Amino acid sequence: MSSEVSARRDAKKLVRSPSGLRMVPEHRAFGSPFGLEEPQWVPDKECRRCMQCDAKFDFLTRKHHCRRCGKCFCDKCCSQKVPLRRMCFVDPVRQCAECALVSHKEAEFYDRQLKVLLSGATFLVTFGNSEKSETMICRLSNNQRYLFLDGDSHYEIEIAHISTVQILTEGFPPGGGNARATGMFLQYTVPGTEGVTQLKLTAVEDANVGRRQAVAWLVAMHKAAKLLYESRDQ
Repeated sequence: MSSEVSARRDAKKLVRSPSGLRMVPEHRAFGSPFGLEEPQWVPDKECRRCMQCDAKFDFLTRKHHCRRCGKCFCDKCCSQKVPLRRMCFVDPVRQCAECALVSHKEAEFYDRQLKVLLSGATFLVTFGNSEKSETMICRLSNNQRYLFLDGDSHYEIEIAHISTVQILTEGFPPGGGNARATGMFLQYTVPGTEGVTQLKLTAVEDANVGRRQAVAWLVAMHKAAKLLYESRDQ
């Protein structure tokens, strides 16, 4: 990929919406697949009472719209200002208690797991039913739209076209606990082709190439897949 194309993919611009300032992609086609569109606000004329506690709106009880769901609430039920990165807001925005809880949970992905995905990790990569594997560094692109695989060859998989993400595990530690993540199975479609392509990522056993980092990357990718599926349901 040329540096010019890469820069075009990553270009951002600052825009103002009714909900606040947003840093969005210069070109809509290069937006993050994990992003959410701003909701349509419930019209003021339809908001007679708080949609949480049923308090009647009047001169003293003001109405507020949650920036995540667009519903109408009193100040008591919609007082939290929480980062909402999936909608690209620059500053924390007002959200109802239910939405604020979801946004707080998503913050871990953006603060920790996204950095792991961008840094990448080393895996043995097997395409389709091939018996041959290639050692490759797998990482998420800066604009979050592509999965890059680099070794002797280079592949780009569009995140939005991934249909299946399955963590591969083995064994259970003594005394109980979670099984150990060993790899990941992905299925995706390639534009212009028919059928589904699949690949398998296997964490390299040699500690010298960062097995711990590979496991952290697998966990982060699994979380990313959940956000991706949620985005499709919006």
